[in-house]
Amino acid sequence: MSQRSRVLPGFGLSLGFTLAYVSLIVLIPLSAVFIKSLGIGWDGLWEILTSERILKSLQLSFSAALIAALVNVIFGLLLAWCLVRYNFPGKRIVDALVDLPFALPTAVAGIALTSLYAPTGWIGQYLSPLGIEVAYTPIGITLALIFIGLPFVVRTVQPVLSDIETELEEAASALGANRWQTITKIILPILFPALLTGFALAFARGVGEYGSVIFIAGNQPYKTEIAPLMIISRLEEYDYAGATTIAVVMLILSFGILFLINLVQAWASRRTGRVAQ
Repeated sequence: MSQRSRVLPGFGLSLGFTLAYVSLIVLIPLSAVFIKSLGIGWDGLWEILTSERILKSLQLSFSAALIAALVNVIFGLLLAWCLVRYNFPGKRIVDALVDLPFALPTAVAGIALTSLYAPTGWIGQYLSPLGIEVAYTPIGITLALIFIGLPFVVRTVQPVLSDIETELEEAASALGANRWQTITKIILPILFPALLTGFALAFARGVGEYGSVIFIAGNQPYKTEIAPLMIISRLEEYDYAGATTIAVVMLILSFGILFLINLVQAWASRRTGRVAQ
C-alpha cells in the first residue's frame, strides 16, 4: 500500500476543524494586529523603529529572556536529572514545586521576588552592602524570567530522560567510555531536541512576560523598561496603532528566533534518528 492505513477515520473533518480552530484563535487575531498597525503609517512606523526608548526596551526584553532561557536549560536539566534518576526524601514535594510558577499568579511572583531582593528585603539587605543590586535592575528582570521559565524546561526534558534506558549507559561503560563521554556522546544528543524545545518555550514566555517583571523591574526609562510595558503605556494613551506596531515588531523578532530554533531542532532530530513519522 502506498499510503499508511489509518485506524481512525475522519481525517478531512479533523483537519478542517483544526484549521478553523487555529484560524479563530491564532491567525485572525494576529492578522488584526498587523492590520491595526498599518494605521500608523510609514512615518509612525519609522518613528517607533528608531525610538531609542523602544529599542532599549526591546533589547532588554529579548536579552533578559535569552539569558534566563539559557540558565533554565542548564539548571532545568540538572533538576530533571535528579527527579528521574534519584530517590530522595521530599522528592514528590520538589516535583510538585516545579509546577508552582504555572499556578502562581505572575503578579504575586513579582511582588514576592521584589520583597526578597529589594535593598530592604530579606535577601537584598545582605546583597546591597556588597554592591549587588538585584531589584530594579536587569538582574532582577532576568531572575523573574528564570522563575517563570524553569518549569518549561523541566517538564519538557523529564519524560525524554525517563525514556532513556540505563542499559545504554551500562553498554557505553562496558565498552570503555568514561562518564563524560557517556554524557556527551549518548545522553546529550538524545536530550538535545527536548532541551531546544524547553529553551524555546522558556524564551517565548520570557519575551512576553509582564506580571512577574513589572514590580521587580522598577520601570526606569532606558534602563529597566520592558517591551510589554511600552505596549501597555501606548494603550493607556489610547495609541492603539502604536501599541500594535510594537507588538508586531516583537512578534516578527520572536517568530524569527523560534523558527531558527525549530530548524536546529529538526536537524538534531534527524541526526539522532528520532524524527516523528
